[in-house]
Amino acid sequence: MIKICDLEVSELFLFKEQSYAGRCNVVYNDHAVEFHELSDEQRDAFMRDVAKVGKAIANAFNPTKINYGAYADTLSHLHMHIVPKYVGGYGFGGVFEMNPQKTTLSDAEYAEVIEKIKAAL
Repeated sequence: MIKICDLEVSELFLFKEQSYAGRCNVVYNDHAVEFHELSDEQRDAFMRDVAKVGKAIANAFNPTKINYGAYADTLSHLHMHIVPKYVGGYGFGGVFEMNPQKTTLSDAEYAEVIEKIKAAL
């Protein structure tokens, strides 16, 4: 992943595998694995970060739908996948693949995607 910026209680990263154009991860700053481990205030702040990123992705890339996924089976840290989906695009209409390993970008293309997200935040 490539770090984009710090948020209220999280860090935002661009997922290097970009089969889903604009895919990011919002990673909670403090150690937690499950939502129920957070206080109401911590959970609300984390979800504000997630919503802020979802809105930025929607504005920057105009996806048909955004999928959200909170997994930690192998990485024991609270984080949320923000996965834009596009009609006719990879995996539309199904559950997103965690790491399809189909699309990577050049350094310049990663920088362009990151700038679009930052401008929309």
